Parts: sequence; structure tokens; C-alpha cells
Amino acid sequence: MADPNKPSPAAAPLARPEAAVKLGQLMLAYLVSRAVHVAAELDLASHLRDGGKDCVELARLCAAHPQTLCRLMRLLVSHGVFAENDGRFVNNELSELLRGDVPHSMRASARMFGTDLRWSTAQALRYSVQTGEAAFEHVFGEELFSYMSHHPDQARLFDEAMVSSSELINRAILDAYDFSGFATLVDVAGGYGSTLCAIVAKHAALKGILFELPHVARKARAFIESKRLQDRCSLAEGSFFESVPRGADAYFMKHIIHDWDDERCLQLLRNCHAAMPAHAKLLVCEKVLPEGNGAAYIRILDLLMLLNTPGGRERTEPEYRSMLKQAGFRLVRAVPTKVENWILEAEKASE
Repeated sequence: MADPNKPSPAAAPLARPEAAVKLGQLMLAYLVSRAVHVAAELDLASHLRDGGKDCVELARLCAAHPQTLCRLMRLLVSHGVFAENDGRFVNNELSELLRGDVPHSMRASARMFGTDLRWSTAQALRYSVQTGEAAFEHVFGEELFSYMSHHPDQARLFDEAMVSSSELINRAILDAYDFSGFATLVDVAGGYGSTLCAIVAKHAALKGILFELPHVARKARAFIESKRLQDRCSLAEGSFFESVPRGADAYFMKHIIHDWDDERCLQLLRNCHAAMPAHAKLLVCEKVLPEGNGAAYIRILDLLMLLNTPGGRERTEPEYRSMLKQAGFRLVRAVPTKVENWILEAEKASE
């Protein structure tokens, strides 16, 4: 029986209203992501390229329900995607990026991240947090890259997203780093060759080698030819877990290390080390986790790696330095770019 003379414990203070509102917004943020995906799927930004339209006009163009489309658009406007003037919706700086025909388009990325494939994986976040294992493999029974090798529609969307997102990063890389001192550069797992083509196009004396898996290299050939760089960009096929082409002046990797666990990263880096002449440089282009708890965007990407890759994650500069040292390299410098990527320049450590 409770002692009536004993004071009751103090009640917990009530949460401030603004704190509850902020937490509620975070709980429902997935609907904003879904709205961006739907806008990309319906290609709303392209329908507005020639000027503003009201909901009826816009709905007719994209086969949507006018009143419901209006509700979707007003949600997006409230988050800074699209604008509304006198009942007519227009593009703004953010929504322009959802057009597929503009430089640095993010439409393919918005479509990719909203697929059922990605949402099913995200639903298994608890599994990843409790086990440390990739949710993708848990849900689909195989690793992401293996899955895409026999699901061409998903692979095509992924490739489109990577190519379009590379355009902005490529410009930032070229502004930040001088490749003119190299005669030959190997782009390890360079996808279609978007970055390699951008580097070679800027430096007339440089020859490039795109090293990729056979099914990717076939597609890359067409991309390189579309840029009219087939005389200066050659293709080599294989797995970087087995070997990489030998004898180049520089070895470049963009968004590769963060896909894999430490053991496989070391295997890849040691293969590069074995292929490199003494004078060659290793250039690792990645986002770098800062110390502390800020940088919300890169921490979202870190969870994305947890969900979708076999042990992949974003890493801090000391973690990259340590990994490079274990593989026989010395980190010479870390070069920032105008986007969140850094170029980690390394060379073979002295014996």
C-alpha cells in the first residue's frame, strides 16, 4: 500500500509542441519521398517546361485525377518542389531537376529510389540494424548487383540514375583535381564511362581504360562511341576482385569502396597495388563521413549502403587512411570538391 505521506514522483515534463510537430513530420517524411517519386513517374516537371498549368490541364496531360493531383502538388510546393502562382503550378529550381532533358537531371534517381524494390528493402531496416547484414539480400535472396545482372529493367534504371547523377559530380571532380600529369588512367568499375569520358575530353593527351564486368562493358562501348572518344578510351573486361589492368599512371575509383565490406575493399585495393607501377597514383573518389553527428544527408547514404550492399558503408578519413595503409598505400592528400565527394590521392608506400 502506498504511503500517503510520501510525496509522489515528479511527473515527466510535457514535450514542447514544436518538438512533437517536428517528430511527427519525421515520422511521415516517407510520404514526401513517395510524392517526389510519383512526380518523376508522371513526368510532371516536363509537362510544365513551357509554362504554368492548373490542375485540370496538368491532370489531362499525365492522366491523373485533377483534385488529387492538386493535393499532391501542394504537398510538394510546401517542401519547395514546384511553385504555385494564381492557381497555376510552375517549375522552380528543384522541380527542374525532375525533367529528364536537363543537365544534371535527377529524374532517373527519383524513379529508382521510389521503386518497390527499394521500398521493400527499406522496410527491412530493422533486420539490418539487429543483424548488421544487408536487408536486400535478406528480402530478395541475393546481393543487389547479382540481382540486377538478371533483372534488366532494374539495371537499366540504376544505370540511368548513375549516369545522370555523375554529370554534376564529374564537373566538380574536374574543377578540383588536375589529371593533366597522367598519360594513362584506368577507371575501375566505371560503369558506362561517364566520368572517364569527362576526364579524357578535358585532357587531350590522356588515354583512358574503362575496366568493367563484361555485361556492363558492352553498354559502355555504345556510351563512349556516343561521346566520340573510342579512339582514346579502350575497354577491359574482368572482375576487380581478381585483377585490374596493369601499368597505368593513375587508377581511379568513384563510389566503389563504399559498396563493400573492409575485407573485399582490401582485396580490391591490393589488386590495384599489384597492378600499379611505382610512380602511379590511386584516386579514390568517395563521400567522407565527418566526425560528430552532423551531415544528415551522408548519414542517410550510410544507411542506404547498410540496406543494399554486402557490408558497404560510408567511412571517415581516418578509416580510409587505415584501409589504404593495410593495402600498402600512403594517403598523400584528401582533395575536397564542390559536392560532398572527396578525392583521396594515394601512392605506394615505401617498402
